[in-house]
Amino acid sequence: MTRVISNECIACGSCMSECPVDAISEGDIYKIDSDKCTDCGACEEVCPVNAISAAQ
Repeated sequence: MTRVISNECIACGSCMSECPVDAISEGDIYKIDSDKCTDCGACEEVCPVNAISAAQ
């Protein structure tokens, strides 16, 4: 299971710098490439607004 970023994302960039496999891309709301994501959770731990969670 991969991680997803919700609409609460403030595009601060904290998650991008933590992702060890460069699975996160910039935008108004950042996006996680599910083909690259290894579900390590590093991005979720650093998100200041809790916008990242496990995909359903």
